[in-house]
Order: sequence, then C-alpha cells, then structure tokens
Amino acid sequence: MIRRYWWVAGLLIAALVVVVLAPLASPDPDGLERVAIDKGFIEQGQGPAYELLPDYSVPFLGDGTLSLMVAGLVGVIILFGAMWLLGRVLSRRAHSTD
Repeated sequence: MIRRYWWVAGLLIAALVVVVLAPLASPDPDGLERVAIDKGFIEQGQGPAYELLPDYSVPFLGDGTLSLMVAGLVGVIILFGAMWLLGRVLSRRAHSTD
C-alpha cells in the first residue's frame, strides 16, 4: 500500500524546498536580463503575451515572500499535474500495445 503512494513524499519534498528556499531568492535580474541592461538593449525586449504569475508572484498577494512561496507552490502543483497526466497517457499507450 505504501509503495503505491510514493509520489506523495516527492510532492511534499518539492513543496518543502519551495517554502524553505523561496525567501533566499535573489531580487537581482538573471544573467540574460543583466547583460541586456549592461549593454543597453533592455528596452527593445518584448513582454510575454500574457502572464499567469508575473515575476514569480501572485498579484493579489503583492511582491513579498509569501507571494513568491505561493507562486512556487502553484508551479509545483501545475508541474505535478502535467507529469501525472503525461504518465497516465503513456501508461495507457503502453498497456494498449501489449
């Protein structure tokens, strides 16, 4: 029975990593953005067509650490859901070819 729910441990570890490490995230721009600023072409960049979680934050929670943690947890949940769905599709495909 325990072997069937091993994924719960992985999901909890991922959530714990997000909660513990999110407050340590640097507010500085990433490498590519830093180069664009230094070389003077940051204004030529185009924004995304839409943003689900702009700048890794939840808009109604502001720009604080809590917002960053919630955005990270939403990302973990979305990624988990996508991988679960992919696993189900691949599992059905493998069983149908047997």
